[in-house]
Amino acid sequence: MTDTFRLMLAQLNPTVGDIAGNMAKAREAWGKAKAAGADMLALTEMFVTGYQTQDLILKPAFVSAALAAVEGLAADCADGPAIGIGGPVRMGGKLYNGYFVLQGGKVSARVLKHHLPNDAVFDEKRVFASADVHGPYVVNGVRIGTPICEDAWHPDVAETLAETGAEILLIPNGSP
Repeated sequence: MTDTFRLMLAQLNPTVGDIAGNMAKAREAWGKAKAAGADMLALTEMFVTGYQTQDLILKPAFVSAALAAVEGLAADCADGPAIGIGGPVRMGGKLYNGYFVLQGGKVSARVLKHHLPNDAVFDEKRVFASADVHGPYVVNGVRIGTPICEDAWHPDVAETLAETGAEILLIPNGSP
């Protein structure tokens, strides 16, 4: 682990469905993180789309727009701190609640949520697939584990991340 690692947390208020507006907030926060000399900016779970998306996330055009926005953000913010940002991930014909790590103009890692809440206002089991638990990613030499929201409530995720070398845990939560 490096001697120092500066992480800027941005607890903002993304609006459900306003991908362009949410990306504007992310770019503004990234500018502040860059000016502050941060190594990484961390935004919340499902920041790209806002959270809870309910049935809006089932619209393929909406998911495609969210994914394009993430790629655009990565390209626009290539010359500064890494960004962690939550959004939908489409892989293998399934849709996941994910967390993107953007570095050097591209998506360098994707973390997928394992434990999906299904009570009160949460119906993630209906709209998202559950992913396998996996290990950490690296930003500026630091191995970061990211249990997404509900994943932090279950010991199997943190245990797996510790066993696979995570030095710190960054837990993006977007609960209303």
